[in-house]
Amino acid sequence: MDPEERLQRERAKVMMRTHARSFRASVPVSALEVRSERIRERLAALPVVAAAATIGLFWPILRNNEVDLRPLVALWQAVGKRLAFPRVQGEGAPLAFAWVEDSATLEERGHGFSEPPAHAPEATALEVIVVPALLLDGRGHRLGYGAGYYDRTLRRFCPPGIAVAVAFDFQLAAEIPDLEDDVPVDRIVTDARTLERQPT
Repeated sequence: MDPEERLQRERAKVMMRTHARSFRASVPVSALEVRSERIRERLAALPVVAAAATIGLFWPILRNNEVDLRPLVALWQAVGKRLAFPRVQGEGAPLAFAWVEDSATLEERGHGFSEPPAHAPEATALEVIVVPALLLDGRGHRLGYGAGYYDRTLRRFCPPGIAVAVAFDFQLAAEIPDLEDDVPVDRIVTDARTLERQPT
């Protein structure tokens, strides 16, 4: 990819990100709660998730109207699944996932989302990683907040891990401009459908 094309794609992603954040913020919280419940049901029923003993999850940034997966924590732990949550290691580094037995230990630690405590043991492998997104396309390409944390992280865990992105159905796009360092997800779960990444 030549520098000019890369610049054009980066600019397009900035515009799409801004629009996606604005649109999601305009949806009533009550409507998002209903959609989140449907996503939780679909996610829990996904065979790769149902069979997984270890799952990387995320705690939602509620002020950003993210998909709320919190009710799954107690349900999955009750059936013996081990759950890990991400924490920031530093700018430009991948996220580290740490095992969490009590979600009450998750706290906002200066990066905008709730993270595990520093003493929580690190997870070196995960069967499934559940990923948030602002926009997704059928090729599995996602648009996040722009820091690239999950791209670096998925490169470390997947494969053999399976990356599953969750989003509201209105967050599906026809196509997201991708760059060489973008890492697509394997599955997409919305409140209306479950998609497997389509080969390019």
